[in-house]
Amino acid sequence: MIDIKEIRKNPQKFKRACKDKGFAVDIDRLLKMDKALRDLKKLLQDNATYENMLQKEIPALSGKERESKLETLSNLKRDDVEWKKNIKELQPQFDALMLQVPQPADDDVPLGKDDTENVEIRKEGQIRKFDFEPKDHVQLGTDLGIIDIERGVKLAGTRNYLLRGDGALLHWAVLRFAMDFMVGRGYVPLSVPVLVRDEAMVGTGFFPGSEDQTYRMEKDELSFAGTAEVPLTAYRMGEILKGEELPLKYVGLSSCFRREAGAAGKDTYGLYRIHQFDKVEQVVICENSSQESRKYHEEILANSEGVMQALELPYRVANVCTGDLGRGQAKKFDIEAWMPSRDGYCETHSASKLYEFQARRMNLRYKDAATKKNLFCHTLNNTVIASPRVLIPILELYQNADGSVTIPKVLRPYMNGKEKITAGT
Repeated sequence: MIDIKEIRKNPQKFKRACKDKGFAVDIDRLLKMDKALRDLKKLLQDNATYENMLQKEIPALSGKERESKLETLSNLKRDDVEWKKNIKELQPQFDALMLQVPQPADDDVPLGKDDTENVEIRKEGQIRKFDFEPKDHVQLGTDLGIIDIERGVKLAGTRNYLLRGDGALLHWAVLRFAMDFMVGRGYVPLSVPVLVRDEAMVGTGFFPGSEDQTYRMEKDELSFAGTAEVPLTAYRMGEILKGEELPLKYVGLSSCFRREAGAAGKDTYGLYRIHQFDKVEQVVICENSSQESRKYHEEILANSEGVMQALELPYRVANVCTGDLGRGQAKKFDIEAWMPSRDGYCETHSASKLYEFQARRMNLRYKDAATKKNLFCHTLNNTVIASPRVLIPILELYQNADGSVTIPKVLRPYMNGKEKITAGT
């Protein structure tokens, strides 16, 4: 959520943010409602002051003067009832519209309409040149008996799958390696709920806006989180932290669920865009400082690059353009792994900087040691690894001419020292 004072001070900045990010929010209407609410609350405050004065005066009065003052007091109370009714009607409309206002992008974010206009920062690693006809991950997985999409669909419908034998072990090996990697860098591991209350979804900025993408348990008023970002970031919501606690650095492994509404016909082949997957997520909660946010944005990006480099997967880093940013993101870096079957770099990680956008929604604050004031925290998050999507480049880039797949060296300890996946294993 944005500070309404910032919108009052520079409405054009937020109108531009709406345009650049592609969110239709009526900023002028928001400011009119804001003024109306402030005027009503001022009237109530002035009335309360006058009422208090009259209530002190009336006991000492008599006759017509007393009757006049009592009539005035009655009229004031009638006005109070009317104004409170107006506030009760207007406040929810204002609050709902405030939740829609996007955070302006940083000045160094490229202007663009969608992901086709993201700007490449750099490439890392060498793209493998095959001296044989390579298979895609579905062909490899099927031939090796480690991926079963047909029975996954039979069990749970489209965009579902089963990992079997060494396929399941490889999947878990990736996740376990990523967790160990992050714990080694000082991040506190959390095992988190995957079903969360609306307060957590609203607080992290997924509601309103992502309801169509979210699996919902209506009877219990709970939602399946599409990322561990939600419970990790909302873990301390509503609290006032001690300044010396910051930064909080969390890493969580969870199953993630996404409906992929509106994605019919898009990326339907294989394991790229699916309904259920597992992800290791990193979250940083730091002090209210643009410099600190910038520092930790680079850190969480470097963490994920470290995982990709350890897996020896070629990738590139992109500065995400305005039209591909979410409502709360001020800046985002994408890491895109090279996937031979897709003949290109495809997103595997998104590192987001949100300043106080989420903290305001969650009322997550800390007591600043210097000013002794309670300030809103800044929050950041990034994928550490998501599987089985990352299995696409692993299987395709590590395949051999005989149809086997070499297991990346860093994953072998998690697979009992096994070096290759072969048919029938």
